[in-house]
Amino acid sequence: MAKNIMLLCLVALSFGFLAYAFEPSPLQDFCVADTSSSARVNGHVCKNPGSVGAEDFSFSGLHMPGNTSNPNGSRVTPVTVAQLPGLNTLGISMVRIDYAPWGINPPHTHPRATEILAVIEGSLEVGFVTSNPDNRLITKTLQKGDVFVFPIGLVHFQRNVGTKNAVAIAALSSQNPGVITIANVVFGSKPDISSNVLAKAFQIEQSVVYHLQATF
Repeated sequence: MAKNIMLLCLVALSFGFLAYAFEPSPLQDFCVADTSSSARVNGHVCKNPGSVGAEDFSFSGLHMPGNTSNPNGSRVTPVTVAQLPGLNTLGISMVRIDYAPWGINPPHTHPRATEILAVIEGSLEVGFVTSNPDNRLITKTLQKGDVFVFPIGLVHFQRNVGTKNAVAIAALSSQNPGVITIANVVFGSKPDISSNVLAKAFQIEQSVVYHLQATF
């Protein structure tokens, strides 16, 4: 009996370690990313702490509106470890999103982060879709000052439902959350996903698939 209890404790402890294997707590004050290093690690190699300065922990530019002159009518300005080396190992990042009137941030996912979004200006329709088999759309129209959370990995979107520009600031629970824009990856992959596969998956004619692949 004692051996069985010990075994169960070891298994539970192992699962606990696995749960904390995703962006664990840092083991030092900071690990500023050394972007000049060619070493391959899960993240970035640390700069020598002696060469670190305030510029490694600061970013300027979120006060500047993003250029929304594109088909989606939106622009994301990211502040991830790529823009702010001091975020390395800290498990957080943020973005500014600008929306033209009726502009959208199209359906996408962040494979490594939950997102919490606050509306700074305007009105946004936001939503996410739960996983199979329910595929339930959870959606709400937000006003200035409202906050909404998108759980990690779920497909979500935002749309400006006003006649003026809208702005949102979002925080994400990863230094490098990643983004998978659904239309881009499905119809814009390199090389193309087989048109036969996509035609069957979306229950559409192959000619429509060809048109969409040419668009993306």
